[in-house]
Amino acid sequence: MKPPPEPRIFRFEDASRLIPAVRDHTREAIEKLTAIQMAIEIEDDGDPSREQLRESAAELLEEWAHKVRALGAEVKGPWLVDFDSGAGYYCWKWPEEGLGFFHGYEEGFSGRIRLQ
Repeated sequence: MKPPPEPRIFRFEDASRLIPAVRDHTREAIEKLTAIQMAIEIEDDGDPSREQLRESAAELLEEWAHKVRALGAEVKGPWLVDFDSGAGYYCWKWPEEGLGFFHGYEEGFSGRIRLQ
């Protein structure tokens, strides 16, 4: 797997165009993760396959993050993606339909404001 590109500066329009791909990657990962979580719940605590399922879940999350970073975006947590605007971040979180929030570099997710 090649390393992801360096994060880049996005205009709002460019970041917005990437949201459908980010949503598709996220939806796919969530569906797979849900199946893994269901399998974990039915395994006994001491069963070695339970640990393998947990490892699969971690790998799935990393694979999702790699796909999102390959678009030039920044992964800030599970299903949370930022696009650097040069003045702060356009912020997207599953299951939002589009890119509707912004926050400064210091404020983080809790400082998000809705874009008009």
